[in-house]
Amino acid sequence: MKVILQQDVKEQGKKGQMIDVSDGYARNYLIPRKLVVEATPDNVNTMKAREKARLKKMEAERAEALAVAERLESCVVRISARSGGPGGKLFGSITSMEIAEALGKQCGIEIEKNRIVLPEHIKSYGSYEVKCKLGYEVSGTINLLVTEA
Repeated sequence: MKVILQQDVKEQGKKGQMIDVSDGYARNYLIPRKLVVEATPDNVNTMKAREKARLKKMEAERAEALAVAERLESCVVRISARSGGPGGKLFGSITSMEIAEALGKQCGIEIEKNRIVLPEHIKSYGSYEVKCKLGYEVSGTINLLVTEA
């Protein structure tokens, strides 16, 4: 019997896939638990429409991520910090949370702090390039300038 998965089923497949299972397994286990629906022509068309909508949504999100990456290239984020020792060393270090907040205030770009990848601990004044994972294999570069407060 051909069925369309409504949820991920262990060892069978992922949500939205059409699979072939035995009639008894489908009637006695999968259908009563609402894990699958029978692959009627209407259900197949619905599955295809959902897949098409999902792909369209993914493409729109990827385009948005590319636009954000372009905006990041032209933006310079300035963070002022206090020094604690000789040689321009800072009290503590600059965190991804501070970078995300400064980016939102100065450039109007909202990025979650867990998407910002710090190459090393930023513990001194200077200019840094910080990578940012925007999703869908798109990454951008944040130009960071740490200055004295």
